[in-house]
Amino acid sequence: MNGAESLVRTLVKSGVEVCFTNPGTSEMHFVAALDYVDGMRCVLGLFEGVVTGMADGYARMADKPASTLLHLGPGLGNGVANLHNAKKAFSPVVNIVGEHATYHIEYDAPLTADIEGIARPVSDWVKTSRSAQDVAQDGADAVAAARTGAGQIATLILPANTAWEEAISEAAPTVVAPRSKVSDQTIRAVAAALSSGEETLIHMTGRALREDTLALAGKIQAKTGCRLSCMTSNGRWQRGAGRVAVERIQYPVDVALKQLGSVKNIILLGAKTPVAFFAYPNKPSVLIPDGCKVLELADIGEDHLAALEALVDELDAHDAKPALQALNKPDLIIGGGITPESVAAALGHYMPENAIVADESVTTGRGFMPFTQGAAPHDWLALTGGSIGLGLPYATGAAIACPDRKVICTEGDGSGMYTLQALWTQAREGCDVVNVIFNNGAYAILKGELANVGARNPGRKALDMLEIDRPTIDWCMLANGMGVQATRATTAEEFNDQFARALSGEGPHLIEAML
Repeated sequence: MNGAESLVRTLVKSGVEVCFTNPGTSEMHFVAALDYVDGMRCVLGLFEGVVTGMADGYARMADKPASTLLHLGPGLGNGVANLHNAKKAFSPVVNIVGEHATYHIEYDAPLTADIEGIARPVSDWVKTSRSAQDVAQDGADAVAAARTGAGQIATLILPANTAWEEAISEAAPTVVAPRSKVSDQTIRAVAAALSSGEETLIHMTGRALREDTLALAGKIQAKTGCRLSCMTSNGRWQRGAGRVAVERIQYPVDVALKQLGSVKNIILLGAKTPVAFFAYPNKPSVLIPDGCKVLELADIGEDHLAALEALVDELDAHDAKPALQALNKPDLIIGGGITPESVAAALGHYMPENAIVADESVTTGRGFMPFTQGAAPHDWLALTGGSIGLGLPYATGAAIACPDRKVICTEGDGSGMYTLQALWTQAREGCDVVNVIFNNGAYAILKGELANVGARNPGRKALDMLEIDRPTIDWCMLANGMGVQATRATTAEEFNDQFARALSGEGPHLIEAML
């Protein structure tokens, strides 16, 4: 058994069942091992940013890590943007990055790079294996690191000779410590704030946004009258009919300031104090009012379910009845062109039960929340790190994690162009994804940001940096070229009809919505 085989066997034994790959020469022994070790599914992506984005979407929905296989420093570098998103989502991912043989590095061949240096900003754990005998245990430790807390990025660098040289055997899984519990003192302090009579907000993300945890938060809300909110962008949020609804803090600074302007106490559950995405002239970075008291109930890695159970005990809220969202599907908008509102209405109206929404509709989707709050129960995935190009890949990864669930990808045309190769993987793997591309021929969000930061009177040169309509991008042709069936909608009625038909079918489909 060589080092590569011992590593693959260790990954499988540690619960890693999918490897998203874009390999090169230094990874060929790992590729060969994938073929003769049972239990590992291999999914090819045609760009490393697709590979890392798929791993993120898979991890969010499977609640366990996938592996990536990346080629040397440049391959890892190509995947960094979506590893940044995965890190901000606390998605567990194990990167396997090939390296030159240890004795070859000194010759500074063209692909030689500081792989550890590239990995560290987007990894919580980084290690380079030193011998074939170390590889298996290093792999087990990488999986354990990825499973730690809320989820982490672990990057294991595999020199080529450690993959091809003789190893002893695979390693047993490394034990992962359970999430830590919050102190009784913290529970009492938070309970006191909730019982103060002042306007109090529980601000959440991470594990707190699952159905069971939200039900406990709903009991606390019913008992104390507090408000419940979540971050603007969350890794996974369970929403819809039969679940406790929470308000999302809005992206625009002025809107968020109004949302939070009357809050006297903010309790953080996995989340940080709300801040603006960017700095703007004459606007604050921190969005809570002066004098608002901030208490942390639990950080992102602590046990959110246990924290809320303890808080329910402290408040004697066991018999409180949480307010559950009623099923309330919006009416379809008929007539006229496609608008964000008409798309949102169709999304809320037609969304099937247990759907997964992989959202990267940065501009068009800003108002989707009210229209989908009463839709059938679903999971909503968001762009946590702000690095565009995640939508199509993480929809693909989510579909591979949950093949029995319909995935809806809402994607901007500018963002989609970063990683459109994910459509090819969807076709190859038969992923059940309905991709909705909002074609407005621009980086529309940047036109708003141009004004927000005080850059006035843009001329033709500036606008040319924000518009992508010369030449016009034809998403139907792009999708067909990748093997995905596609249609184009130019009116609200056309979109409603195409969306309903796509949801009733199987396999990947793309709708180009002309805005």
